[in-house]
Formats: sequence, C-alpha cells, structure tokens
Amino acid sequence: MIVYQEDKQGFGNDLLTNDIENIIARQIKLKTGKSVAPNELKSYKNSLVYMGMVLNDHDIPNDCGISIEYHLPQTSKRADFIITGSDGDKENVVIVELKQWSEAHLTEKDGIVETQFKGNRVPTSHPSYQAWSYAALLQSFNATIEEESIVVQPCAYLHNYEQDDVITNEFYSYYIEKAPVFLKKDAIKLREFIKKFMKYGDKTNIIAKIDNGKIRPSKSLADSLKSLIKGNKEFIMIDDQKVTYETALHLAQHSNEKNKNVLIVEGGPGTGKSVVAINLLVELNHRGLMTQYVTKTLAPRSVYFDKLRDVKRMTELRNLFVGSGTFMQAPQNAISTLIVDEAHRLTEKTGFLRQGDNQVKEIINTATCSIFFIDEDQRVHFDDYADIQIIEEFAIAADAKVHRLTLSSQFRCNGSDGYLAWLDDVLQIRNTANESFDSIRFAYDFKIVDSPAALYNIIAEKNKINNKARLVAGYCWDWNSKRKSSEYDIIIPEHNFRMKWNFMAYESAWIIDPRSIDQVGCIHTCQGLDVDYIGVIIGKDLIAREGQVLVDPSKRSKDDKSISGYKKMLKEHPEKAKKLVRTIIKNTYRTLMTRGMKGCYIYCEDKELENYLKDRLNISITGGNEI
Repeated sequence: MIVYQEDKQGFGNDLLTNDIENIIARQIKLKTGKSVAPNELKSYKNSLVYMGMVLNDHDIPNDCGISIEYHLPQTSKRADFIITGSDGDKENVVIVELKQWSEAHLTEKDGIVETQFKGNRVPTSHPSYQAWSYAALLQSFNATIEEESIVVQPCAYLHNYEQDDVITNEFYSYYIEKAPVFLKKDAIKLREFIKKFMKYGDKTNIIAKIDNGKIRPSKSLADSLKSLIKGNKEFIMIDDQKVTYETALHLAQHSNEKNKNVLIVEGGPGTGKSVVAINLLVELNHRGLMTQYVTKTLAPRSVYFDKLRDVKRMTELRNLFVGSGTFMQAPQNAISTLIVDEAHRLTEKTGFLRQGDNQVKEIINTATCSIFFIDEDQRVHFDDYADIQIIEEFAIAADAKVHRLTLSSQFRCNGSDGYLAWLDDVLQIRNTANESFDSIRFAYDFKIVDSPAALYNIIAEKNKINNKARLVAGYCWDWNSKRKSSEYDIIIPEHNFRMKWNFMAYESAWIIDPRSIDQVGCIHTCQGLDVDYIGVIIGKDLIAREGQVLVDPSKRSKDDKSISGYKKMLKEHPEKAKKLVRTIIKNTYRTLMTRGMKGCYIYCEDKELENYLKDRLNISITGGNEI
C-alpha cells in the first residue's frame, strides 16, 4: 500500500511547510483509517528533516520518487523511506530504515540488538537486518521486481547515533554488508551511496508497479526451498500421507476465484499432518503458487522454519510461516493456498483484544484454496474454537467446495496405533477396550518413575543420542523465572527437585534447541511437534480416586490461561463447565504423552494416579497381573 508518494521536489516542498509529520499522519489516516501516535509524529518530524538534508544535492534528480511508510504487499511490514529512480542501466529502489537511536547494546542473537524502552532493555532487530529483510521480501515475492530486474538496495540511517562498537560490530557484518548502516556523521556518505543508484529520475512510477505486482515466490527462492527439503528424511511421506499430498496439490492447482476449494484433513497424533503440510508448502511455492503455512501458536512455525532454512539466513522464508490472525484485513482471494496446521487451535477472534471477525472465515476468504489439518481431540484451551463442522459451514458460506480426507498412517509412537488407543482408555477419555499393554510393550517404551529427578536423568541420557528427548509438564506451576530469571518454577520439595520452564531466549524453538534440555516445556511449546523420547511430569490437576481418573482445575497455575473463566462458567453452566474442563486437562496430558515417537516416561505428583497407571501397565490380555 502506498501511503505517501511524491517526487523529490514535492517532498522538499512538503518539508518546507514545517508540517511534514501531519501531512504523513493525514495520509495514514486516509489510507488505513488509523491515527498516528504522538511519538510517531515526533519521529517523522525529526527523521524526515534529516533525509531532506541528505537529498539536497543537484546530482540527485528532482523527479526521483519518494515513498514514505510504504506497506509491503501481503505483510504487516512498513518501509520507512524509499527512493526510486535509475542509474541509466536498471531501475533502482533504495530502502532507508530510519532510526532515532542514540545507543544500543550487543546480544548473542543473530541480527538482534537491545535498546532502551520505558527504562528496560528490549531485544529488537538490528537496523541493517530490518532493511535487508524488507528488501529480501520484495525480491522474493514480487513478480514485477523479478520480471523487470529491478534492483532493490537497502540501507539504514541512524542520524543521532555516534560511532561505537555496537551497531557496526563485526557480529552484524553479514547484514551490514547487505544493508550498509550510516551514523550521525555519515550524512555525506549516505548521500554518495544514494547517488550511485539515482543518476536519473523515476520515469515509470516504480513503486506503483511494485505495489500492483503479482505476489508469488521468486524462482530462486522456490528452488532453494525445494533443495532444502530434498532427501530430508524428516519430510518423507508414506502411505496415505502421499495420497493426501497429491489430492491437495490437485485442488490447489485448479482453485481460483470462481472455483474455491476447502480441504479438511483429519488425523490423530503422529499421522503426519505437519509432514504433508510442509511438503505442500514447498511444492506449491515451487510451482509458482503463493502459499503460506499457518498456525495459531508460534512453536510449529519456528521449528519448521528453522529446519528449512540454511546457512544463508533465508529470512525471506519467514513470510511463508504466518500466524492465524494475519488475515483480518487481507483482500479476498489474495493468496493461492493457505495451509493451516493444528487447525483445532484456531480461535474465533484474534489476540488479547479479540480483533477481527472470525479466523476460520478470514482464512477461507483470503485463499482460493484452504487446507485445514485438524485433530479435534487436541483441544487444550477454552479459546480453541475450530472444528470440522465450523470449517464446513464457513466454506459453504464462501461458496467453496468442501473435501474431506483422513490420515491414519501411524509413524509416531513407533508405529503403535495401540498405544494411542490404550492411552485414551487409561485416561478415560473414551472406552476403547484396549485394557492391556501387552501388544504395545515391545513396540513402545512406556515407564512410570518414582521421582522427577529420575525422570530428568532418563531424558538427559536419551538426549545424548541425537538431541531428540525433552522434559515437559502440565501447567501446574507459576512461571516465576519469566519475571525473575534467578527463580525456579517447577519445584517439588519432597524430592528436592527444581527446574525452570523453557527459557524465553530459545523463543519457540525450545524443542529443537540443544541448550534446552535443562528446561521444562509446556503444551504451548510442544503441541504439533515430535521428539524420540518424552518425559512428562503430571501435576496435581490430574488425579485418580478409586479407579476413576479425575481432574482438579484449582491446581492449575494462575499463569495458565487455557481454562481462564471456568469458575464463572461453573456458576452459570455447571455441567458444561465440568465437561469442558475435563476435556481440556485430559487432552493436555494426552497431547504431552504422545509427543515421543519411541517412548514416554511419566512421573505423577498424585500417588494414586501413579499406582493406577502402574496397575494398568500390568494388566495382561488374560486379565491377570504380571509379577
């Protein structure tokens, strides 16, 4: 979206009104309906005056294009300042990321610095990284730039920043080489940099061509993505995964505005929903169809992005992995295919502010083909909203054809469908008549241990093999370490045991970060993801009494929002509340206990539950007890 557009002379005239900040603010209000905050107004006033001084050179033509606050197509990203023109050979776009910073601090994270915000240090992208990522997005997803060989050159200008060993530190050299950074005393250097690309003005309205360009993956990006998945054992499909994949490919290729399609793929834990989803993401983009992988939670997106990117820091891939609330303002049928993994986690409204209309509706409206991978038995939060019926209703309302498939090939839990059926029977989620563990015993490693320390030791030893073992727990402990890093979270005094929840530093890639073996994951960082071996600490929210598996929601942490509001519901609709709370808590542990492909080890805080599980392990096919 073009918010503000002028040539260099028109921009200079707007600066001379001494009202440039309000000119920009009025344009933003007109184009987006949003008001500009006072701090943003101040930044416009300061930074744009500096850019005016940089551009005040006769060698930079007056008819160069100037765009401010340009919204990159199909993203929420905005480029601060863009100059368009020609060097006599090619049309050029110079992106300038403007910052008013006067200080920053080094971090150990790639492309990340820390700045001051309200008295605290907060992590933020290095300005060169930010400018480069915008350029990478345009180069990788805009057909006009690729077809017309338009050069996109990013840079950053920190007009208040004195030279130090932070912003220009060698640690950030990869990004600085791609997007040079200019500091307080570098205005003339920035001017000379711009002049290399702007020998002639903008004769074709370059930014409008880009804004109207078709959104699609570039051939180089699609080829790179294809090469990353080729031969990767984690993404090989088997049996009905391949059938589902080919069916989805066919639907996506034949979908358009007049032939919308919605495919619902149902499958339990380990049936390969995510494997099929990632293969579709890669292949559809390789075939030139703009396709995005969508999840409500960040963890699956972060993990699969990390598995697909290579040493080239393919950050442009980030635009293929998006949240389910991305499409609130998206134009109808703007994207070829949206692949929604963990669709059972979709919410009706988006975020804490409950924005948007309806996530299922927004996704179906945005894509000509929508693919929903869903397991209705993995609802683990009161806000989890989507089910098959709801998806079908919105699809029909959008005049889309509905297709349904089921994935049943079981490769999680070492090929043991029996384990899942046994687990459902044990947790009393449903009566599956799978009372005995005998048929599973040699296919899947399941143990009950007597202490959390013993559980940790088993998982730590298994993790030495290939970094595919993790410890998780029910959300029965407050996340104290988030507020004070020196504190511990999961404390079990009778065993002198204490650990912390997964560190924020690992973001949502906790389940694959090799440093994270010493932290405990929760449902939100592991749902939809696998390891070889999982260790589960079952808190006091799941108990057993006289052979009945019960739940106690009062033992959930106050930091856990998954059953927030149940007390009010208990007063208004007691039976509905009890049923829903039982479902959420039991589904949570069912999901945690099915993250391991080869084995699951359990420690129970409730001793009656421990004894009950041990009894269930010892029931043989003949009904006797093993000694």
